[in-house]
Amino acid sequence: MTKLNELGLAAARDALLAREANAYELTEACLLAIESASKLNAFVHLTPETALDRATTADQQLASGDAPALCGLPIGIKDLFCTKDVPTQAGSRILEGFTPPYESTVSQKLLDAGAIMLGKLNMDEFAMGSSNETSFFGEVVNPWRRKNDGCRLTPGGSSGGSAAAVAADLCLAATGTDTGGSIRQPASFCGITGIKPTYGRCSRWGIVAFASSLDQAGPMTKTVRDAAIMLTAMCGHDAKDSTSVDIPVPNFEAALSGDIRRKTIGIPKEYLLDQLPNEIATLWTAGRDMLATAGAKIVDISLPHTEFALPTYYVIAPAEASSNLARYDGVRFGRRAQLAPGDSIVDMYEKTRAEGFGAEVKRRLMVGTYVLSAGFYDAHYNRARKVRSLIKKDFEDVFSQGIDAILTPSTPSAAFELGDSAKTDPVQMYLNDIFTVTVNLAGLPAISVPTGTNSEGLPLGLQLIGQPWQEDELLNLAFVLEQSAGFQDKPKCWW
Repeated sequence: MTKLNELGLAAARDALLAREANAYELTEACLLAIESASKLNAFVHLTPETALDRATTADQQLASGDAPALCGLPIGIKDLFCTKDVPTQAGSRILEGFTPPYESTVSQKLLDAGAIMLGKLNMDEFAMGSSNETSFFGEVVNPWRRKNDGCRLTPGGSSGGSAAAVAADLCLAATGTDTGGSIRQPASFCGITGIKPTYGRCSRWGIVAFASSLDQAGPMTKTVRDAAIMLTAMCGHDAKDSTSVDIPVPNFEAALSGDIRRKTIGIPKEYLLDQLPNEIATLWTAGRDMLATAGAKIVDISLPHTEFALPTYYVIAPAEASSNLARYDGVRFGRRAQLAPGDSIVDMYEKTRAEGFGAEVKRRLMVGTYVLSAGFYDAHYNRARKVRSLIKKDFEDVFSQGIDAILTPSTPSAAFELGDSAKTDPVQMYLNDIFTVTVNLAGLPAISVPTGTNSEGLPLGLQLIGQPWQEDELLNLAFVLEQSAGFQDKPKCWW
């Protein structure tokens, strides 16, 4: 029999409405699962009392027949989202002691829809990382293990805590954020679904900023249907966010018809890398065949500026981070370093930032400050902005030729060992984003769907990239891919 915490959003919703379970039991099951999974280090701040109180209220709403869409469904919130009266640290020491007096727009929308927050999820510090090893709270461990191998694997990053918690059934779903692949890469590594919507579809207000022109919130769930349900609740115009777009939010779940006849899927030749593992290339081919069998037309396409995406991203993102993280100075909120008699305000800035930020954040801040400096602004930052425009135009040209979506691998590998390359070669870590950063640079929606496993039994995902504001069509394509692949594997509990 399926345990309550092993249900997804849709299954749990149906069980609650049918009175086969109640929200209190569901929430309690998740809290017990979290308590027994401390080895994963997925949660950093728990809110059990509040969660159970909300579950009691949810049961009353369900009994009265006046239940909102996510009523009684327990979820996790990434530590990047400000949550009223609950610590929010963005995985960093420098925000130690910060308890927001307000709620982020996205988390408030989820609460308004009846969702129950179980707590805050671990993440790479300030969302800077691809392995969840840069967090002040320590690394998150992937619940998956290789066959006959007890090595601890990365869950991916920066939303590694979210991905691990969903994969291990600690919560029904979780929020993530995606700046260069931070929803899709960990979703692939942990065998779950993760969607990054179009830039501007979800409000960024109340989300700790990394790179403002790239950041976007999205759901991380057990199925495509669950992603559609959660995304519907998360989206909507927000006057407090100047980049939030005022367009209608469709019922994404209603779009899951399973009919993709007359859809055209593009396969970009630039993504077929020489070093791409055979297992991923084979899975990619299988994904093409699945969509073709379901009635889609498959065509080869070209995105000629793809090779410049990674260096472009790693100029623009650190530059924006350098500006955004200047506010953490020990004056207004968060941690302030211990000062010696006679220290100046400059000493306070320097000491606070030196001890408050981790190595990866410092590395990116230095890169960002460098590319924005007077002598290098035009040579690096402005040039990167121009290349970004060319990358965006590549997608526009392809979509204008009748392409409905683009199919690619989600990642260039399965989950790797913790400590494998983060401390020795940061550039190798950055290469994990090679298939995902183009989407953020172009502001497009994209989804990672678990589609198979490698020879070591680890999950692999395929990515679908959609047209702007067409998340409904993208989710329907992902739904078909999910149904065709029939991925049902779960990590075996060792924790």
